[in-house]
Amino acid sequence: MRRRRFLLQTAGLTGAAAYGLSGCGSGSSKTSLHLMVGSYDKTVGSKIGDDWGTVAKDYQKVNPDVEIHVERIPYLKLDKAIADRVKAGKAPDIAQSNYFATYAEAGKLYPVSELFDIPTQADFIQSFAQAGVSHYVQYGIPVLASTPRLFYNTRLFKAAGVSAPTSWDELRTAAQALKRIGVPTPYGLQLGPEAAEDEALSWLLAGGGTYAGVTGYEFATPSNIATLTWLRDNLVADGLAGSAPHRLSRTPAYAQFMRGQIGMMLAHPVLLPALEQTKFPYAHAAFPMKGGGEAPPLGLNGWMLAFNQNGHKKACGDFLTYLYKKKTSVAYSGGAAALPVTASASDTLRSDPARRPLWKFIDQMPKAEFQPANLASWPEVQTAIRTDIGKAVVRGGDPRGVLASLDTEASRAEIHAAR
Repeated sequence: MRRRRFLLQTAGLTGAAAYGLSGCGSGSSKTSLHLMVGSYDKTVGSKIGDDWGTVAKDYQKVNPDVEIHVERIPYLKLDKAIADRVKAGKAPDIAQSNYFATYAEAGKLYPVSELFDIPTQADFIQSFAQAGVSHYVQYGIPVLASTPRLFYNTRLFKAAGVSAPTSWDELRTAAQALKRIGVPTPYGLQLGPEAAEDEALSWLLAGGGTYAGVTGYEFATPSNIATLTWLRDNLVADGLAGSAPHRLSRTPAYAQFMRGQIGMMLAHPVLLPALEQTKFPYAHAAFPMKGGGEAPPLGLNGWMLAFNQNGHKKACGDFLTYLYKKKTSVAYSGGAAALPVTASASDTLRSDPARRPLWKFIDQMPKAEFQPANLASWPEVQTAIRTDIGKAVVRGGDPRGVLASLDTEASRAEIHAAR
């Protein structure tokens, strides 16, 4: 997932590294599937890190005519590795990736309708399935899903005499109260380069805006300008978002929250195990709309892609169908770091009292809204957002100018992607 080392908890994916091992093995009647996945550093922690190899082995027990070769690639190098393999004509059969639209538009992927039967397709949470659609056809298969909520330090909130905010005015009031009792960063505004596009979009959605509409990118809209202007004038200018929100990234923000230096912030369920283990005084709530009420939640996930180069459509479909069965899906994505993307697995977790900390996150998923990953230009635009969006909210920042610049960058990226 994009981005997303914060979604995984442990390393140690089991399986053989298998460059170019798609195809039938020499002298063997077995079908050999090459699966490329990300490996993660142990500091970010998740159960899925151990599960790819287990799922592959379990699948092979009931499908002895198929060999799954799991190749681990350091997560930050995964997307480039996939692109290089595809360019060299050595595409894996199945790969975990942050992007899908470029390959879909180039005709290199099997559509979901050719991989899964109708009941399996219908089991995907609709909002997440729809995010994998390019030109009215779904190619991206969601995996390692998450959605953030507003985490807050209950001890600090009690000391400040405030409760979970239900509007932006209440959020600012709570931040002011936290500042008065000496909290260095009342609200952890994460507009640093690690995942600024996530934090920014959560705020834009809560202000009635977004990154792209039906006709393409729409950055410099009145609602988007108003949202970033509010952040600049009502949080950053008054020191309520720390000294440098344009440099605050997600990983250090989580660490500061656990040290009591941040009073509240948007965070994902990956943070839950550490909070529970240390008995940290926390709670979480829906992120508020500007005028009050719950904002549309942001949805995040990575993608499983099935490449058509090797002609293993049936084998790819059979393995992926097994991967998304309720029992398997609950096992591999039911940890604190990643949420299941199927309704059946979600219902199972939602009815399990032991998984109560995840319930509110699961409840948000059907309402989630997404970044425009269906556009082939998105990787380039995402980089521009990470570089520039924080400049809009610093003292003296120009929200209108920054957003207009992003529109220009997006236009260039669209032209580049179309070549």
